[in-house]
Amino acid sequence: MAGPFNENKSKLKFPTKINMSTNTKKLAGKNAIVTGASKGIGAAIAKALAAEGAAVVVNYSSSREGAERVVAEIAGNGGRAAAVQANVAKKAEIERLFTETRKAFGALDILVNNAGIYEFSPLERITEEHFHRHFDLNVLGLLLMTQEAIKDFNAAGGSIINISSVVSTAAIPGSSVYTASKAAVDAVTRVLARELAGRKIRVNTVNPGMIETEGLHATGMAGGDFRKQVESQIPLGRIGQPQDIAPAVVFLASPDAGWITGESYYISGGMRANP
Repeated sequence: MAGPFNENKSKLKFPTKINMSTNTKKLAGKNAIVTGASKGIGAAIAKALAAEGAAVVVNYSSSREGAERVVAEIAGNGGRAAAVQANVAKKAEIERLFTETRKAFGALDILVNNAGIYEFSPLERITEEHFHRHFDLNVLGLLLMTQEAIKDFNAAGGSIINISSVVSTAAIPGSSVYTASKAAVDAVTRVLARELAGRKIRVNTVNPGMIETEGLHATGMAGGDFRKQVESQIPLGRIGQPQDIAPAVVFLASPDAGWITGESYYISGGMRANP
């Protein structure tokens, strides 16, 4: 028996063409700088941003070969990237970095302050040099990079992601200077999130747990009993990889995080450092 739908089905008209954007990349048309991006977490972040359509400046301090390898991989996957050397603890070199960025891609939309140093030392061995080496790069460099970036952001604002660490809320013996520098990163992030909100600039941190990088291997902490001890405290049962961190940065850089600022994202396999 014919129902109402069958009686009227000849009158139904369906669109013959559906308009859908072919560009589904979250960061298409955006320009980004990632500091300390020649290896490790920074390299993974640079590749992930490029995969989502951003043009990326791969900053490095000394490892030109590593930075060029990251750029080549991005280009090989159809992305846009350029390697630019600069010590981001020095204002003059930061200014040159931004000049090169504008020449390569134009004004900035995304800044990832990833460059940093970590060296553990017991109280008795802390020196002025040890202190300033950490704070000049981990904190002052971040501030100087941000200072320059906000001059470059347009009226639409921008996104700043600072790479901190779970140790910012921990009490790990021998890490007092490094921990203090990362706690400062978290505090600066919260302050700048409020200070820059009126300009539509969002500022957040990503706080990784123990990540297997070249730097970790260089310290000798990537294997043996120390690694086993750390992994025994991680609910997900392993230390992280650089690619575990990159997606969180992409999210915070994207319009999906448009109402998120002043936050710290702990990416640590479930291991929150605070008691």
